Amino acid sequence: MTYWIASSPHNHAQSSTAALMRLVILATLPGIFAQWYFFGWGNIIHISIATITALVCEFFMLSLRKRKVKPELLDGSAILTAVLIGISLPAIAPWWVAVIGSAFAIIVVKQLYGGIGHNPFNPAMAAYVMLLVSFPLQMTSWQPPLELMQFSLGFFDTLTVILTGFTPDGFSVEQLRTHIDGYTMATPLDTVKTNLTLGMTVAESTTSPIFGEHFALGWEWINIGFLLGGIFLIYKKAIPWVTPLSFLASLFVCSFIAYAISPDSASSTMFHWLTGATMLGAFFILTDPVSSATSVKGRMVYAALAGFLVFIIREFGGYPDGVAFAVLLCNMAGPLIDQYTRPRTYGHQVEK
Repeated sequence: MTYWIASSPHNHAQSSTAALMRLVILATLPGIFAQWYFFGWGNIIHISIATITALVCEFFMLSLRKRKVKPELLDGSAILTAVLIGISLPAIAPWWVAVIGSAFAIIVVKQLYGGIGHNPFNPAMAAYVMLLVSFPLQMTSWQPPLELMQFSLGFFDTLTVILTGFTPDGFSVEQLRTHIDGYTMATPLDTVKTNLTLGMTVAESTTSPIFGEHFALGWEWINIGFLLGGIFLIYKKAIPWVTPLSFLASLFVCSFIAYAISPDSASSTMFHWLTGATMLGAFFILTDPVSSATSVKGRMVYAALAGFLVFIIREFGGYPDGVAFAVLLCNMAGPLIDQYTRPRTYGHQVEK
C-alpha cells in the first residue's frame, strides 16, 4: 500500500498499515517526553488507560461484526487513536475521561462507520470534542507546569489523583492547579483569552508565570517535540509535507495580519505556532489519510482552511484552542474540496 492516499498515478511501496502506524506512534515520542518533563506522568497514564480501552473496544466490535480480529486489532490504528487522545487530555483529568473518549472514538466514530478507511471524521478529535462539550469542567482542568506547582507531584501522586481525584496527602485537583500566590492557573491560550475579556492587553497577560521566558512555559517545547516528530515522518515519506506547511502558513498569515493591525488584542504569530495543539494538529491530525482531502491541491486547501479556522476560534470563539473543532469542520468539507480540486484525468475522450 502507499504511505498516504493520493490521486493517480500511485507509487506503491511495500509497507503495511501496521508499519505506518508504528512509525507515527514512534514520531509522537519527542512530544510525549516533553509533556512528561514539564507536566509529569499524567498524560502517559492517560495514554495507557486509553490504549487498553481502545483495544478492548476494538476486539468487541470486530467480534460483533464477525471480522478477522487479529489482523485488524494489531494494525496499530486503535493504539494510535488512543495515543492521540491521551496526549490531548489534561494531565490530571479523571480516569473515566480517557475511557469514555477512547470507547467513543473506536465504537462510534470508527467501527460504526465500517472500520479503518471508512470513518469520515478523525476519531481522536471527534472524541476530544465530545468530551469537551460533555465534560467541560474535567476537560479544562489543566495542570500548571511542575516548576510552578506548590505541591510536588510524582508518579503515584498523579496516579492517585487520576483514579480518585485526590493525592495521597488529600490535595484536590483544584488545589494542585492553584499557584503559590493563591490563584488558579490555566493554559497560556486560555489566560490570554480570559484577560482580554477583562480589558487587559496581550503584553500584560504575558507577565503571568505561565508564559515563562518565551511564549508559553513548557508548551513551546511540547510543540517543538511534535514538530521534530513531524519532520521525521516527512523524511520517512509517511505523511505529505504540503499539509503541515499549508496549515502553518495559513495560521502564520492570519495571526500576522491580526498582530500587525492590533498587537494589544492579538497574539504574535510564534505564540500561535508554539502553544496549544498546533504542531500536533499540523503533523499528526490533519495528515490523517482517511478523513482529509486526497489530491495535492485538495490538501493545500484543506489545511489552509484548518489554519484559518483555528485562528478564528482562538481569537473570537468560546474555546481557547480550536484545533479539534477546525479538524472536524474540515473533515466535513473534505469531500467538497476533493470535488473541486480533482486533477485532470488523461486518456479519456470527452463526450459531445
